[in-house]
Amino acid sequence: MQLPAKFINRYQKFIPDFDRFLKTLDTPLRSVIRINTLKGEKEEILRLLSDFKLEPIPWYDLAYRVKNNIQIGNRLEYFLGLIYVQEAASMIPPLVLDPQPGEKVLDLTAAPGSKTTQIASMMKNTGLIVANDVNRKRIRALLTNIERYGALNVVVTNKRGERIGEFLPGYFDRVLLDAPCSLEGMLRKNDHALTRWSESNILRSSMIQKSLLASAFKALKPEGILVYSTCTFAPEENEAVVSFLLEQNPNASIEPFTLPGLITHPALTLWQRTRFHPDVLKTSRIYPHDNNTEGFFVAKIKKAVK
Repeated sequence: MQLPAKFINRYQKFIPDFDRFLKTLDTPLRSVIRINTLKGEKEEILRLLSDFKLEPIPWYDLAYRVKNNIQIGNRLEYFLGLIYVQEAASMIPPLVLDPQPGEKVLDLTAAPGSKTTQIASMMKNTGLIVANDVNRKRIRALLTNIERYGALNVVVTNKRGERIGEFLPGYFDRVLLDAPCSLEGMLRKNDHALTRWSESNILRSSMIQKSLLASAFKALKPEGILVYSTCTFAPEENEAVVSFLLEQNPNASIEPFTLPGLITHPALTLWQRTRFHPDVLKTSRIYPHDNNTEGFFVAKIKKAVK
């Protein structure tokens, strides 16, 4: 993979073990499946997958890396929704969100539905999930995945995410914002992201993310939990966005999290002469070469009573 010189110059400044990071980007990802407990018991479904060579994902007991070459999309178990193909790092934000049965949850940028369906499983098909996306074409995939998965507690909406906070202020117990981003963390799976990569695109993404995060926080109940995540390494899209929210909302605070078996790194406190809010240090960076995954950034945010 031929990375732009600006990309290398930016990230070698703070990504640890940078040579191994670059080598990992050139290593293809294995498929990862998630067991759908809405349609069967874990052990029953695993018995149907006896020809799969599976490696457990340490931080999630329903997720497995597939180590042999099986065409998962052609399997009956896939069509029936017994399993869902989802990258391992993508499962982290819902685990950090930790939705509970009976709650009201917003997935602000939900398509194609990987995290929505995971949340439905965690909530045991109870309560309410509002799965929103602005892109009508992507909503088709969202609806298909929700139906195949058997998620019955989901309402799909097609609104600008920046407006949801105005429509439903203080309504949700938990909110997930897996924000649209520059996709740097997905280069192992999709190196086409490099064709659009530029620092100006990073800055444009950051502006959108700040608006979406402000809306997500407004939609959150006092004492509620908001998880902000991206699949990019850019501080402008990660630490800077969270720092913006904290500076604008004194009732917002960061809660650190750990998932057993997951290697994380603390966020940056300074980037290009911009110092971030000190609480940003409690957010987490997830690098591909540490966990054999995509790259991710995750922040767990709590809303206090004013």
